[in-house]
Amino acid sequence: MIWNTDGSTAEMSGNGTRIAGAWLMQRSGATDVRVVVGPRTVDVHAAGDGLYESAMGAVEVGPLESVDGIEVTTVDVGNPHAVVVGDPDEVTRLGPLLETHPRFPNRTNVQVVRIDGPGEVTARVWERGVGETTASGSSAVAVAAATHADGEVLVHFPGGDLLVGLKDGNASLTGPAEPV
Repeated sequence: MIWNTDGSTAEMSGNGTRIAGAWLMQRSGATDVRVVVGPRTVDVHAAGDGLYESAMGAVEVGPLESVDGIEVTTVDVGNPHAVVVGDPDEVTRLGPLLETHPRFPNRTNVQVVRIDGPGEVTARVWERGVGETTASGSSAVAVAAATHADGEVLVHFPGGDLLVGLKDGNASLTGPAEPV
């Protein structure tokens, strides 16, 4: 189980799953492992150069909708997301409003994303039960899926970059995992 700082549980953690997979590979010598997170099984692969790729599975993108005048695309990555296209600096204002909005009875993760060009976005994250975080793997998948149909999307966060691959409604997530 994954616990948020407020004591609630998270159904999925893209970064946590990748890091757990890397930890297991480093200790076992394997280059491929499976990590069970909630109802999902995520295959993690050592991609070389300190990078690890996670097969995140199915991603469901909802239609654009208005929540109190805020245009939101909902995305399910195994956990709920509300993606807003706009100025990422607005995350500290929009995050708390949307996380606890009645539209999301179990609360939601919130991302505000700027599309920088084909296959590249910049985002900030308001994580449900946590507040603003500098990077999030499931959020990277959510913003990529909300802004691109298929292909590779480089997602820039204040805490670092992640690469998302989208194909046929499924996502992969590639990023580093380093001991601290």
